[in-house]
Amino acid sequence: MKLKICFISLSILITTLFMGCSGRVGNADMPADQGESPIPDGAQVYKVAFLIMEGTYNTEFTAPYDIFQHTLYRDGIKKMKPFTVANTRDPITTFEGLRILPDYDYTKDSLPQIDILVVPSAEHHLDTDLMDVQMLEFVRKAAREAKFVTSHCDGAFVLAKAGLLDSVVSTTFPSDIEAYQKMFPQLQVQDSVLFVHDGKFITSAGGAKSFEAALYLCEYLYGKEIARSLAKGLVIDWDLEQVPHLILQ
Repeated sequence: MKLKICFISLSILITTLFMGCSGRVGNADMPADQGESPIPDGAQVYKVAFLIMEGTYNTEFTAPYDIFQHTLYRDGIKKMKPFTVANTRDPITTFEGLRILPDYDYTKDSLPQIDILVVPSAEHHLDTDLMDVQMLEFVRKAAREAKFVTSHCDGAFVLAKAGLLDSVVSTTFPSDIEAYQKMFPQLQVQDSVLFVHDGKFITSAGGAKSFEAALYLCEYLYGKEIARSLAKGLVIDWDLEQVPHLILQ
């Protein structure tokens, strides 16, 4: 069993606990049940699906979720509307023990359009999860329609198993690079960066560096100033030039 030390900001912890204790958050097709929505009626948004499952690691899920959710409070941009999908609507338990109530069950529900698919890492992404045929088919279908597909840490194993990374350069959790190359020898793997952007795919090393990969996508979509504003709100020093990365487009 692989253990990770996850550094989680207070805002992430509050968001995640709220999700676990107060019902569904961020349903992409439904208005919030409590309080006013920060999205004006009729506004265009990027619908961002987070694939979660038993054993999902907190940081690889909550870091990009937190960054993307903060776009809801920035004016003058096409905001991101994050939501969660799983193979159930029952609570799932992360590796660290947080319970999360998924917004959608991809095995039964009619899902919204997915503009950005996010695949966080989970405990069994190197073994049993890769035998989940239904999950892999969901990932393939969502990836075909999405504008961007992102993975964090061992989420890259899921994308690779689904056959999505054969023609692009990718990366994964540093200590799993060797296993990644051995399992998928056909891949072009970059092992000295924190994230790779190739075509519609962004793969990241994960852990606390999941923040950087998410901020990069925001900078790509919205520009430097918005990305820096989002980072400042989470007390993150953001400068793309200081982050080891590879961009191939």
